[in-house]
Amino acid sequence: MDILDSIGNTPLVELRRIVPSGSGRLFVKLEMANPTGSMKDRMAHAAIEAAERKNQLSPGGTVVEYTGGTTGISLAFVCAAKGYKIEIVFSDAFSHEKALTMKAFGAHVTIMRNEGKGITENTIKQMIEKAREISQRPGHWWTDQLNNRDAAVGYHSLGEEIWNQTEGNIDAFVHSVGTAHSIHGTTEALSSHKSGIHVVAVEPKESAVLSGQAPGSHSIEGIGIGFVPPLWQRDKVNEVIPVSTHEAELMTRRLATEEGIFAGTSSGANVFAALRVAAQLGPKATVVTLAVDSGVRYLSTELFR
Repeated sequence: MDILDSIGNTPLVELRRIVPSGSGRLFVKLEMANPTGSMKDRMAHAAIEAAERKNQLSPGGTVVEYTGGTTGISLAFVCAAKGYKIEIVFSDAFSHEKALTMKAFGAHVTIMRNEGKGITENTIKQMIEKAREISQRPGHWWTDQLNNRDAAVGYHSLGEEIWNQTEGNIDAFVHSVGTAHSIHGTTEALSSHKSGIHVVAVEPKESAVLSGQAPGSHSIEGIGIGFVPPLWQRDKVNEVIPVSTHEAELMTRRLATEEGIFAGTSSGANVFAALRVAAQLGPKATVVTLAVDSGVRYLSTELFR
């Protein structure tokens, strides 16, 4: 068995203690069970294999990407397994563990200084420009995750797994938005089986650009890039729920202490919004969301201090 064959088939668990009576059932897909501890293993594998098929990436080549860390870790993992080099553009706005993990997989990491300004539109755009510059070198291929349609295909398996694990009993899917690949790829697969599933996007309240608000600074890593993602499809989503950094952090801590689910802050945002949806839909409904990655990546941040 190849290490890349271990991606996917993650558990789906029902929350038992934090869901109020009278609400719908709430299930969480434990994506930290992927090899690097996050759902991004799926998109990294899909994007790199698509580049191979299209002859965009040659043997011995170098993959380039800007990242808040989770995508970078997954890309570095796939590159290590396939024998590619990788150049990562990162920012100190994100957790130190992520930089260390990317380096552990063999990545060369360029860190952009953020001076404690949080995750903002400017943070992301500076990283993008640096990655664009590096990608001009010979033998380098830029994943360009925001504009890479192949990345969403990696999440079709996630939707299929949810469909099978719920035995088709799903009324709503709730998930946060970074590039928008994971919410769209998952719901594309679910919608191929059942129309009318209520799809809810989650974004940081401090930078609720999908809701038409002004961009701002927040600390929910992996989502809320400060501008509308190029491949965002508003018509594929029924509702957008903003969640504050404080609300996401509190829920993330509750997941650990009350449900035994040790996850990152975007997972807390997902569950916070999913609880609202479950309450709205009532006791006969089944709501599914994602635990995107492991809390191990955030021990140096304010989340668990």
